Amino acid sequence: MKKIVLSCLLAGSLGWSQSVQAQGDYPTLSQLNQRLQTLGNQASAELKSLTKTAGGEDIWVLKVGTGDLDQKPAIAVVGGVEGFHVLSVELATQFAEKLVNEHAEKLESTTFYIFPNMSPDAYKQYHATLKYERRGNAASVDHDRDGSPGDNGYTDLNGDGMITWMRVEDPMGDYKVSEEDERVLVKADRSKGEAGNYLVFKESKDDDLDGKFAEDLEEGIAFNKSMTFKFPVFEPLAGDIPVSQVESRAMLDYLFEQWNIFAFVTFSPANNLSSPLKYNAQNARKRVVTSILEKDEAINAMVSGIYNETISQKAYQQTNQGTDGDFFQWAYFHFGRLSFGTPGYWTPDFKGKDNPEANYLAWADSLGWNEVFVPWTEITHPDFPGKKVEVGGIKPFVMVNPPFEKVGEIAEEHTEFILKLAEMQPKLEIQNLKVESIGNGLTRISLDLFNNSPLPTHSEMGERSRWLRKIRIDLNAPDDRLISGEKIQLVDSIDAFGKTSLSWIIRGKGDISLKAGASHVGFINKTFNL
Repeated sequence: MKKIVLSCLLAGSLGWSQSVQAQGDYPTLSQLNQRLQTLGNQASAELKSLTKTAGGEDIWVLKVGTGDLDQKPAIAVVGGVEGFHVLSVELATQFAEKLVNEHAEKLESTTFYIFPNMSPDAYKQYHATLKYERRGNAASVDHDRDGSPGDNGYTDLNGDGMITWMRVEDPMGDYKVSEEDERVLVKADRSKGEAGNYLVFKESKDDDLDGKFAEDLEEGIAFNKSMTFKFPVFEPLAGDIPVSQVESRAMLDYLFEQWNIFAFVTFSPANNLSSPLKYNAQNARKRVVTSILEKDEAINAMVSGIYNETISQKAYQQTNQGTDGDFFQWAYFHFGRLSFGTPGYWTPDFKGKDNPEANYLAWADSLGWNEVFVPWTEITHPDFPGKKVEVGGIKPFVMVNPPFEKVGEIAEEHTEFILKLAEMQPKLEIQNLKVESIGNGLTRISLDLFNNSPLPTHSEMGERSRWLRKIRIDLNAPDDRLISGEKIQLVDSIDAFGKTSLSWIIRGKGDISLKAGASHVGFINKTFNL
């Protein structure tokens, strides 16, 4: 866990200048709520609070579109699955603003469900007096199961208002100074005979005297660690059971009613857009499938190509393609929809640095960013008498969230990408229609139901799980006039630019109507005059 936290998530560059604006401009929850209320007052948008968190904050969903919103193909855009990823909230919110104010023409064919912030309790930590990268909500949870909830959290040992790291000199430690940057600590590689000389902990004390540090945080359950797919049992921040919190339950209950969603775009640490997921035949054959399926791999690769053409940033060693209990994987494996994730922002690959923190610091140094690192400073620590203890490290939030002045251009590019994805949505058409008399008062109707889209009507996972609704074809003809063919037919899936052929024989004259589709691919209607 320490190695994962030390490596952190990565940041990015868009050719920025030497000057940089402090990150104090990300909006507060109150400011975000005002912007969402403004959007909700627009004719094309409907704002709804799904529930309130343990901290009393609203979980918002903004439904944007025109016409019969729930019977058109839809994309869900999700932000704030991680509370420390404040950029994700802004990207989702700015997408909604741009969609309503600049792209009204897109709302005729597509509905958008936007969840701007799924972790508002944790988000508030960005603006708190004590700043640290928080994941959990405001629920009271006993993470170390000692009978006292939240009795061993972080402690600001150097009084700078931030939680960074503390390193303790110890010949039995697991960490050593990085050869790439002396400010950075890396885990010693025992297989190469490397010796460690530091113990590393988050800035804290052993308040409950159990020999552990910061193992019982004063925060509750993390939204992005508590979903049903590969639920991390007995891990801190996950909860006792999946979907245990009011915000996660409210969101999933809402989604289960939205049959028209064909794809998700989640702004999160998980990323299958700059680098697509890979099919693993063995994992795909397991009873509990843990690999993207083969046909969906091809879709992911195609959409990834479009993303990389649209987004100017190039990812640096981005390997996080999902973690246990996260939302990004739930949307695909358990909800059966196409699921795409991106953090939206990375540090550029700078001067060949292999370590993410060393890479980030080298890049920050080149831009003259002098306020991103707390120099290692010796302190007296009550739990380590006689040992040298220092506090320091990269400041919270800076590696995963760019200066606010750069968010607008990042949001603009990601809005463009999401709208390109919307243009690819499944589109049913009637082709090769023939209405021909075959004698004796009989008429044959034949046609191809064609999917004029580079995406199939169903993900392979959705078809396999039988969760997504099938395409239904209804022919409105009296039973005594229908000689051949079915009044109601179900089609499992139609491939990208694929078709299914249909035919009926009808007796007599008069109008016969046809309706075909599903809410996530849209419906088409046709009337035949016989």
